[in-house]
Amino acid sequence: MSEKSPEVLGLDLRRQMFGVEGAEGQTETCSEFMKPLQDIVTRICFGEGWQREALDLKTRSLVTLAMLAAMGRTHEIKIHTRGAIANGVTRAEFQDLFLHSYLYCGIPLMVDAMKACEEILDELEVK
Repeated sequence: MSEKSPEVLGLDLRRQMFGVEGAEGQTETCSEFMKPLQDIVTRICFGEGWQREALDLKTRSLVTLAMLAAMGRTHEIKIHTRGAIANGVTRAEFQDLFLHSYLYCGIPLMVDAMKACEEILDELEVK
């Protein structure tokens, strides 16, 4: 187990997955109203939940994207597509994940998820 605090672990992982903008850019520039939310995301989500050892980061990214597709959260799909790229997910894996999702989530949610993901892949020119 790491001796780093969940806050430090979370911020480190946010930097690794989303760059400085997704880490300090979110935590240091948010409003007072949003500070508790950013603390929860950094400390609990990325500092604790994403630190568990049974699943690697790539698998966690794929699972996260599948759940976001099921909920129709295209804004979050775009964010987590960037993180998944940092965690080693390929364009073919994104495609297969979302094509598989229609079996359980339905075609409209799959279409929205694939469009959101492809927008980021194309923007970042991920092959």
